[in-house]
Amino acid sequence: MPELPEVETVKRAIASIASGKKITDIFVGRKNLRWPIPTSLNKTLKGVICKQPQRRGKYILIPLSTKQILLIHLGMSGAFRIYKSRPNFQKHDHIAIGFESEEWLVFSDPRRFGCVDLFKEEYVLSHWLLKNLGPEPLSQEFTPDYIITKTASKTCSIKTFLLDQRNIAGIGNIYASEALFRAGISPKRQARTLKKKRAEKLVDSIKVILLKAIDAGGTSLRDYIQPGGEIGYFIQSLQVYGRSGEPCLDCGSIIKELKQSGRTTFYCSLCQR
Repeated sequence: MPELPEVETVKRAIASIASGKKITDIFVGRKNLRWPIPTSLNKTLKGVICKQPQRRGKYILIPLSTKQILLIHLGMSGAFRIYKSRPNFQKHDHIAIGFESEEWLVFSDPRRFGCVDLFKEEYVLSHWLLKNLGPEPLSQEFTPDYIITKTASKTCSIKTFLLDQRNIAGIGNIYASEALFRAGISPKRQARTLKKKRAEKLVDSIKVILLKAIDAGGTSLRDYIQPGGEIGYFIQSLQVYGRSGEPCLDCGSIIKELKQSGRTTFYCSLCQR
């Protein structure tokens, strides 16, 4: 599933063609994805002007001139494509938006785990998909003190803590593994044992890893491709994720893997404590 850097990359691509543009045409190919698609989408969006797209965790939010917000989640296989003119829609193209510039933004999702919603902007803080999200990891709110306070009574592993969107919004399996490696923290470490020095290293590592991944256009694994068709090049910088059985790039010992909360974790038992 795309994580914060991939969603940020998609958001920026959408902004390049949607910001300040009027919607002139809509295509809705089915009634539902993970959940029902709003039935009013066809009528509601025509003639509306898109404002600057935003990102909250793994969600893309497009504010509209009607004081509504179009919410999109990519799910496991969702992707956007950008066209210079109206395309011939393909089998898994479920929603497409045409702009006054004649460009089209097409959302496809073979597995249909993505979602689309439309709601009044006054409900953005109380929307059921957004209201329980933790702070953005690249925000000033995400600090070592926040980590220490939030983990104080947590008996789960630090890796499981990082994956819980109620604690931090947008971090998934890839970047949690990479950040823990950079910070020298074992993914098996109990969250409540994290003290100030390790918390400082972890916060710094998360911010550095995420910013590098955004600069590289995300990580292309299986389904993820940028809207313009480019792959994400952060895959070339992965230190532990997906490298089970290979030598650690820092110490040479073998990268190990284990299952945590149903997800595969990759780590170096020598470098991470």
